[in-house]
Amino acid sequence: MHFQWYPGHMTKAKRMMQENIKLIDLVIELVDARVPVSSRNPDIDEIGKNKARLILLNKADLAEDRWNDAWMEYFREKGFSVVKVNSKKGGGVKSIHSVIQEACKEKIERDRKRGILNRPVRAMVVGIPNVGKSTFINALAGKSCAKTGNKPGVTKGKQWIRLNKNVELLDTPGILWPKFEDQSVGLKLAFIGSIKDEILQTEELAAELIKFMNQFYPGVLEEKYNVTSEEDAYVMLRAIADSRHCLLKGNEIDTEKAAALLLDDFRGGRLGRLTLEYPQEVC
Repeated sequence: MHFQWYPGHMTKAKRMMQENIKLIDLVIELVDARVPVSSRNPDIDEIGKNKARLILLNKADLAEDRWNDAWMEYFREKGFSVVKVNSKKGGGVKSIHSVIQEACKEKIERDRKRGILNRPVRAMVVGIPNVGKSTFINALAGKSCAKTGNKPGVTKGKQWIRLNKNVELLDTPGILWPKFEDQSVGLKLAFIGSIKDEILQTEELAAELIKFMNQFYPGVLEEKYNVTSEEDAYVMLRAIADSRHCLLKGNEIDTEKAAALLLDDFRGGRLGRLTLEYPQEVC
């Protein structure tokens, strides 16, 4: 499989971010805790250079806690402020306000020396598609300000949101980058739903996920779907289809439906807490 998805609105969104960065004090970047490096758009570092930076390990409840802690250490060593959050349930969100003030203390102090008091911190919220930016903003604001959806591409334009007298957020659309140099990055992004499913080969993707699970989380699929482990991922996918009664007319096995079910269970955390990449691989 070859992974690529860079529709026109992403070029436009990147340009908009470049134009607005001069108004910004802090870049809040959401990454998916299961794939913290693969879910970072390399363009963000360039756009956000010379700005205070905060990385949120979002969906931390879907990743293994020991690896969440290891990734927090990894990003801190690189000079980022880091918080692990679960935007859907509000976990870690309360601590964000104080972290924003801490990350921008130099800017606040500079303002104070110039006699500028109570100017709100302006933060740009960035990240790839489907990483949970809008859900995070709504959780932080305590109300529904941003449109959400469990598929990529819901936020299409920029939107300023005033959280309180201290913080204003600029919500931006999720953007990928024009070319994945490493196709394994594309594969991981396809697993977490950051690439439009309609352009993917669902069964092939599910087979790759089965291979990963068998290697790093042996026994999980067997227990979840009541199947036996198979070396051939497609044989195992058929077994999952059979176990979950995914059938076409004439009682024929529907592997496409089983593939969609497996991916949905993975993305929703129903296979347990899983981490797909580790700090030592990128150090």
